[in-house]
Amino acid sequence: MSANACSEAYPPTGVEAVPSRERLRIVHCFRSPVGGIFRHVRDLCDAQRAAGHEVGIICDSTTGGSYEASLIADLEPRLSLGVKRTPMQRHIGLGDLTAARRAYGVVREMRPDVLHGHGAKGGVYARVFGTLMRMSGQRPARIYSPHGGSLHYAAQTATGRFFFSIERMMDRLTDHILFVSDYERRTFEQKVGIPRAPSTLVYNGLTADEFDPVETLSQAADFLYIGMMRDLKGPDLFIDALSLTQRLIDRRLTAVMVGDGDDLDRYRHQAQELGFGERIRFLPAMPARNAFSLARIMVVPSRAEAMPYIVLEALAAGRTLIASAVGGIPEIFGEDSPALTRPDADAIAGKMQLALDDEAAFHALMPGTADLRMRFGADVMAATIETAYRASLDTKR
Repeated sequence: MSANACSEAYPPTGVEAVPSRERLRIVHCFRSPVGGIFRHVRDLCDAQRAAGHEVGIICDSTTGGSYEASLIADLEPRLSLGVKRTPMQRHIGLGDLTAARRAYGVVREMRPDVLHGHGAKGGVYARVFGTLMRMSGQRPARIYSPHGGSLHYAAQTATGRFFFSIERMMDRLTDHILFVSDYERRTFEQKVGIPRAPSTLVYNGLTADEFDPVETLSQAADFLYIGMMRDLKGPDLFIDALSLTQRLIDRRLTAVMVGDGDDLDRYRHQAQELGFGERIRFLPAMPARNAFSLARIMVVPSRAEAMPYIVLEALAAGRTLIASAVGGIPEIFGEDSPALTRPDADAIAGKMQLALDDEAAFHALMPGTADLRMRFGADVMAATIETAYRASLDTKR
């Protein structure tokens, strides 16, 4: 899908792209430098820097491990506005006021033309900071990418109602919303309301080298999980489904689980309780393409997603994949793909058994790389996002 096709499908309302190609000062604001949001921001930074823009990042200094620290160390020298890290707490509380005041001072000194907030916390910070900066003479475009974020909460819960009321208030301070999937756009409209701000659908994108196939190691495990070690991503479902599959096929299975998180010890204990011993290896976060070779079949058992990079990366690398039919994942596979499953241990186990019965036939169910290149290219993503930036800047002139 070209950039024009994407804009035609979900066009910005009431604005047109600006032909001017002047250099922009772009600051990306988000909380946690881990997972898909961080991957998305890194890709955007590289594409925007290559296009001649001055780019910087502000994010939390208390999250992420050694792997994320190495990614930041590699990225920072390439960004003219640098990587600024300051404590940002995950949940709303009194400490937020101090954290926000400190972060605002950092952002203001960076003097952005575009302030792009990612995720719930980054989105609030970017839009509030951008509004305050307008009061003092600066006029940054206030861009918001939800990336799932608060949209994962149920609408009928007190927590959900609280966060959606904040989203409605923030909508008035927003110049443009970028949705990473049609599912995310629909969910926003259902839970928050039709946004007043212009919006565009822009899928996450992959670079050309990510379409090179990854070979499986000769001593590879049966199944692979890659992701944050938290229940939202379903590592507990993966372990339970693996145990159920063993009973279905009457054979001992092996697995590798790659990732970090506060709940890691709980999943280790779960695996031990189910008798896996060393047959489930837990490894720290690493580059996804390094992990792909460690097992023959990958499982993404998430309970909720927006548009996960790990699914796109795995398919582009030619991997065999079972994935939950949540968020934007069906937009990648097609709604009726047999590779999709409910985020339920029994359902996942059924797909695991199906994949093991005939691995070649199951692999043939994966989307073709030509289609993936057309719809999920990093060049398409970056061009569409820059069009949104310039349209937002034009409305302020």
